[in-house]
Amino acid sequence: MINPAVAELATTTSTARACALLGKPRASHYREQQPVVPAQRQPRPAPANALTTAERDAVSRALTSQRFCDKSVAQTWATLLDEGIYLASMSTMHRLLRLIGPCRDRRNQATHPAKTKPELMATKPGQVWSWDIAKLRGPDRGVYYDLYVILDIYSRYVVGWTVAAREDSEIAKDLIAAATHIHGAPDRLHADRGTSMTSKPVAQLLVDLGVARSHSRPHVSNDNPYSEAAFKTLKYAPAFPAHFGSLPDARAFCEQFFTYYNHEHRHSGIALHTPASVHYGTATQVRQQRQATLHAAFHANPTRFGHRRPQPPQLPAAAWINEPSREALIQSA
Repeated sequence: MINPAVAELATTTSTARACALLGKPRASHYREQQPVVPAQRQPRPAPANALTTAERDAVSRALTSQRFCDKSVAQTWATLLDEGIYLASMSTMHRLLRLIGPCRDRRNQATHPAKTKPELMATKPGQVWSWDIAKLRGPDRGVYYDLYVILDIYSRYVVGWTVAAREDSEIAKDLIAAATHIHGAPDRLHADRGTSMTSKPVAQLLVDLGVARSHSRPHVSNDNPYSEAAFKTLKYAPAFPAHFGSLPDARAFCEQFFTYYNHEHRHSGIALHTPASVHYGTATQVRQQRQATLHAAFHANPTRFGHRRPQPPQLPAAAWINEPSREALIQSA
């Protein structure tokens, strides 16, 4: 748009002056006035040592012959060389194969269908559980204990946990069975794709309980966010030790931590309620008590709140694992 203005102003003054007044580089102005001429690329001359047409045909016939069609270029080249025949280098043979087409991996490549993104929703406790296994450092280098944790994604309540010396599907099966015996079976149980999570004992138990399985996509930690967040809360706790002296030490610490986590920890994801309060349905009464306290504080000093009545945080209506789009919700309704 500025080029016509430069040209028009240059009719009453110089081009240099017009470019300076309008802030247009003079070199750019002159370059844009020149017609664009596409570059003419000269064809590459054939090298002096290039194969002739007859030689290329001979190489192509040999590579695609019944004798060598199922052999690699290296096998073909070496076999012919052992017979006293040299047609071309292996790189030339590869280049000719690329030109005629059949230069590719001849093996049948395994294809893996894309994993379905899990989309789970819980609007109350007991609908969706999530579980995972974390490593706890032991007393010596290379010694680790396995912490199994199952939690309800809506209330964040830890419904079951155990610490074992190893990861084992039978331990996971017994833990899930014990949790469902105490709290009832959920509608769905979500986990990643570890060996214990996808094991036959766990799968058969869930079938017997009528619990639907759900798994994260490979290498996607965001598909199991609630378990990952709980492990972060555990390992970032000020009292979390650098290592545990023994398996009983690890169990004693986890007993104390999960008691605190369920009954004292005010969780930011559930409106700063404790998981036990949400899980057992006392969060509504707690919020009413909070609201009464805030009302009293407001009436005592309204100006401190800018004459706006304070409200305690509202408990989320649902907990999601990969919340679907609005369009997907409309289609599924």
